[in-house]
Order: sequence, then C-alpha cells, then structure tokens
Amino acid sequence: MRLFLLLFFWLTLAEAFPSKPVRVIVAFPPGGGTDIVARLIAVPLGELWKQPVVVENRAGASGVIGTEAAARAEPDGHTLFMATMGNMTANQHLYPKMALDPLRAFAPITKVVDVHFVFMANPALKADGVPELIALAKSRPGEIHYSSSGPGGAPHLAMELFKRQAGVDLTHVPYKGSGPGMTDLLGGRVMLTMDSLLQGLPHIRAGKLRALAVLGPKRSALLPNVPTMAEAGVRAYSLTNWFGLLAPAGTPREVVMQLHADVVRVLKDEGIRNKVHDMGADVVGNSPEEFGAWMRAESAQWAEIIKSANIRPE
Repeated sequence: MRLFLLLFFWLTLAEAFPSKPVRVIVAFPPGGGTDIVARLIAVPLGELWKQPVVVENRAGASGVIGTEAAARAEPDGHTLFMATMGNMTANQHLYPKMALDPLRAFAPITKVVDVHFVFMANPALKADGVPELIALAKSRPGEIHYSSSGPGGAPHLAMELFKRQAGVDLTHVPYKGSGPGMTDLLGGRVMLTMDSLLQGLPHIRAGKLRALAVLGPKRSALLPNVPTMAEAGVRAYSLTNWFGLLAPAGTPREVVMQLHADVVRVLKDEGIRNKVHDMGADVVGNSPEEFGAWMRAESAQWAEIIKSANIRPE
C-alpha cells in the first residue's frame, strides 16, 4: 500500500509539473557562458511550461556556493542547476573538503551544449601566436598574467594544462566568474585567458582580442584561420568544456524524464540551435544515463590529471 501511495504521489507530481516558477541556478555571475546559455533556454522553457523560468546567479568559491545551493534545494524539479565541467567533474578533486560529492548530489537531465574554448590575448601583448607567446613567457617567467572564472574552473584547468605542456610560468588571476575576468582582459589588467567562444567571439571579431588558438581537436568554422593548439605546436593539447542541466538528487524519475523531454524539445528548435552554433558551441541533448556516464568518466580523468599535474586551487 505504501509503495502504491508513493507511486501515486510521483505520478501526480509529474502530471502537475511545473506547478510554480522554476529557477535555474548558475554558479557564476551574469555575463559568463553558463549564464548566457541558461538564459537562452529559459525563455522557451517558460513559454512551454506557462510558468516563469528565472535564472539565479549564485557566484562564489569557484562555483562551490552555487553547486551546494542547488544540491540542497527541494527535489521536486522546480530548482535546476546549469552546471559546468568544473562544477561537476573537477572541483571535488581540487577541494577535498567540499560538503558534497556533485556526482551523488544531482540527478542528470541532459548535457545541453559542448562549449568550444579559445586562447585569447589582449592585442597589447607582443605575441601573434602560441609559439611567440611561449618564447615571450620563457623570457619573462611569472610576469604575464592570465584570468580565469575562479580556481578549479575550466579556464583555470585549461591554462594550467598549457603551462605544464609548454613549460612556461604564467601568473593566475582568479575572478568570480568569466564575465569580470573578460572585462579586465579587455582593459589590459590581465593579458591572457582561455575561455569560451560564447564570450570571446564578439571581441575577437571586433579586434579587441587576439585569438591565438582554439583548444579543441579541430578548427572552428567561426574562426577558420585560427589554428588548433596541436597545430600551434602544443601537440598533446585538447580540451572542450560543456554545460549541462541537473536536478537535486531525489527528484522523482518521472519529473526528470519530463524535464529531459522538454529541454531536448527546446534544444531541437532550429532557432536555438543556430544561436548556439553562432556563439561557438554545439547543442547536445543526450539522455540522463549518457550524461551521467560521461560525467563519471570525465571525473576519473580529471582526478588523474589534477594529481599528476599537481594542479591546486591556488
């Protein structure tokens, strides 16, 4: 009888979902890639659900504050988390005292986008490409500063991998999200970053930033003349970030599957797909099971890389 009542409750909840406004927590300030994608899908989801979908920025501690806030929300589907690679698969290896294990604290819904990263420099830096940058950095160890979204985020990890493979010493300047770091890169207070095309492409096209290389395994159609890191001489280098949607662990399976179906429906819209592509990302929309397996495998890879490269929060 108890099992029947529980099943009835779950089915009723799924049928009624959403019964109130839905919030999507982003663990970084407004203006970053995660925030941009969250707001892009929030509008059509709100129209589909006939409920407001509100993006809530909970920045701080390299995304840990937002991650923990989302994980502790009521598991009824009305609070979602737009997570990054760093939030879900790297932070737990950099911050062993985290209050939760992200992979256990959330129910996967879908990987929303794969996000292509680009190595960007302020034009005032006397380096037209990666080989010139490596030579300059070796002649001025520790003098060139780079920005990141915070310790343990994908921009930080990406640059630390580059430093290790290129044998250079660059100084890390962490920010509370990519948006503030991009502002300082444009203003010349830092000289380098590795971050998403979502943020960097307009500034590259305007000539305000210089693209040194793309970080993925192949060139971007949006920057066809910019080499990959491998083509630029850092042979073993390749990195692609991602943003994905999750719900707190314990969210009823029926609600998770409805969320998945509705989000994938939005992602299949041609207008959304074109906007995502034009910003330098690729729509994914995989299953909860595929997304979960991807995160577990990537977490194991980052654990090994972080340990072998001795990457630390600071």
